[in-house]
Amino acid sequence: MPQAQANGITIEYESFGRAGDPTVLLIMGLGGQMTMWPVAFCKGLAERGFRVIRFDNRDIGKSTHLTNLGTPNVPEAMMKLMSGQPFAAPYHLEDMAQDSTALLDALGIENAHIVGASMGGMIAQIVAAKHPKHTRSLVSIMSTTGNRSLPQAKPEAMAALMTPPASDSREDRIAAGMKAWRVIGSPGYPATDDELREAITREIDRVPYDPAGFARQFVAIVAATPRNDILKSVTCPALVIHGAADPLVPVEGGKDTAASIPGAQLTIVPGMAHDFTDALVPIYLEHVGAFVTRVERTGKAA
Repeated sequence: MPQAQANGITIEYESFGRAGDPTVLLIMGLGGQMTMWPVAFCKGLAERGFRVIRFDNRDIGKSTHLTNLGTPNVPEAMMKLMSGQPFAAPYHLEDMAQDSTALLDALGIENAHIVGASMGGMIAQIVAAKHPKHTRSLVSIMSTTGNRSLPQAKPEAMAALMTPPASDSREDRIAAGMKAWRVIGSPGYPATDDELREAITREIDRVPYDPAGFARQFVAIVAATPRNDILKSVTCPALVIHGAADPLVPVEGGKDTAASIPGAQLTIVPGMAHDFTDALVPIYLEHVGAFVTRVERTGKAA
């Protein structure tokens, strides 16, 4: 796949559709490679007349891994957050937002529909608020504002996310991945065992194991300040999609995101949690596809 030099790092990306069509930029979440965006979803948007770009965030996949920044102490960062003590993060979500806009610049793309999932939704929110010239519209999926008063992840969901595999072996990592995705997966749109194993194996086999990169991304989330105030400045059309059954980022996060963005459209999907199963592709394609098409046609969210 091609690479671009952007914001001082190398970013691996993939493009679907025609170069001259309006662009949809897909930003994946914590520890997720770009390949977690389903190909069927990307091709479905391309068939609707969009150029779709997915990419590996810094510290994941085949983009630059910032090993020189070391491995942060995640438990210590979380304890300091809860006690109100300051702590240093290797980098911030704002840096990752600049990665996204710098990639667009490197590819000669003036602006795009910015679509982010989970941590990627947080990054997308920052792009829309702080880089409006790069933003045609915003779609925030299964994400939140970072408002400290909102309900937090269920303990079993956080444990699934943070518990390391029994060893660094391929099979133990596959087993841990399947267990985690079963905990945070959508009860109304479940993945089959074969689908889940194939997806996790693909992710594991694509690049070497780098838990330090995951830790650096996680601390960037922990260090982020709530985005409610900056979201009030967003002027582009915005869509917020959230699963009613999300145990990792409870639905209140999506509601707060939509309430913070003037004129934002909120779509809550029953039975959806925190994943991208084959069964969910038509749901994502329906809502995201209709939204960006409507924005191109009318310049409005609804």
